[in-house]
Amino acid sequence: MRLNIRIGALISAATMSVTASTAYADGVWPDLPVGFKNGIFAQDGSVAFVGLGSAGKALFSMDLAADERSWKSLSSFPGPDTSGATFAMADGKLFVFSGSGKMSDDDASPIIFTDVYSYEIEENVWEKIETSTPVGLLGASAHAIDDDRIAIFGGYNKELFDKYLNDVVTTDKDAEPEKWQAIVDAYMGMPPRDYHWNNKVLVYTISTNSWSDLGENPFLPNTGSAVVEVDDGILLINGEIKPGLRTPQVKHISFEEGGAQWHEWPSLPARVGDALQEGLASPFAGYSGDALIVAGGANFQGARARSFAEQWFTHDGYPKAFNADIYVMRDGWWKEVNDLPEGLAYGATFKTKTGILAVGGEDGDRNARTEAFELTWNGETVVVTD
Repeated sequence: MRLNIRIGALISAATMSVTASTAYADGVWPDLPVGFKNGIFAQDGSVAFVGLGSAGKALFSMDLAADERSWKSLSSFPGPDTSGATFAMADGKLFVFSGSGKMSDDDASPIIFTDVYSYEIEENVWEKIETSTPVGLLGASAHAIDDDRIAIFGGYNKELFDKYLNDVVTTDKDAEPEKWQAIVDAYMGMPPRDYHWNNKVLVYTISTNSWSDLGENPFLPNTGSAVVEVDDGILLINGEIKPGLRTPQVKHISFEEGGAQWHEWPSLPARVGDALQEGLASPFAGYSGDALIVAGGANFQGARARSFAEQWFTHDGYPKAFNADIYVMRDGWWKEVNDLPEGLAYGATFKTKTGILAVGGEDGDRNARTEAFELTWNGETVVVTD
């Protein structure tokens, strides 16, 4: 889940040391001015946009094709600070849906927002749109079908999650430890379908400021999936199917008149030496030539094995793992190759002429990072260039 919230021991965390087999090369990609995780990112031609999340209200842009590259500070986001928002670029605008945060500093707990904002690129102006998301879209994935329609997949259930956060925050863990733990166990111990995440392919139409859908997702709905564009649609790569539990599935969606067609691609393979692939939340992902690269991402090692035994508080007691692994798919087959210099997740991914640019992300010490580095496939390994 791309959510920058920590509530006591809600989710156990520990620093994970990762041995990297790849070092950064000479610097050609400038660092962000601030650390970035759990925010928004989009691309218009060669121009990358990144911000919100741990960057607060800040939005930055950089022309990836410029001879001299630098991050430019843009107009500040006008809404409350938001984490885990859904985003897409269409019709010369960057659209931001939902997310989670506090409406004011005095609020007892965060809520899932239903607001929609747009950022007009040419004018460098934000606008709050007079509409509300039909459901909670925290952690959802989005893709512009065309210049007028944005498809949205997944998203946390607002009613259930808002109540859970309020109950946890307003219960004194020290004074009432059994009550507090019962609240956590009850919410975290549900099977995936009981969370009632958004299972429809929602469509926001810009010209009419209206909502519709393209039918139901035949798989369990996800949050925190990586979205990769392909010639005939998109890929949704991995993501959560409930808090603390990921999936290794890769789903292909194509858009046809009045509907969406779903197909399953080969799942991400288990790491060398592991019996299961846990699946990844918010990895970096995209193409370098004909090679599909998936790098980094977060999970809880051991969670999927518990799910097979229907022990539904799957991550109870497990530290969150920030992975450094890099996988490449070519000719329909996955292969684990070299590693990132360290484990990262919840960052931004952009297309470059030769590969993908990874920006920011959260590391094993739970820090939001500023670094940007390019990942390119040379036929044998993924080269990391900062």
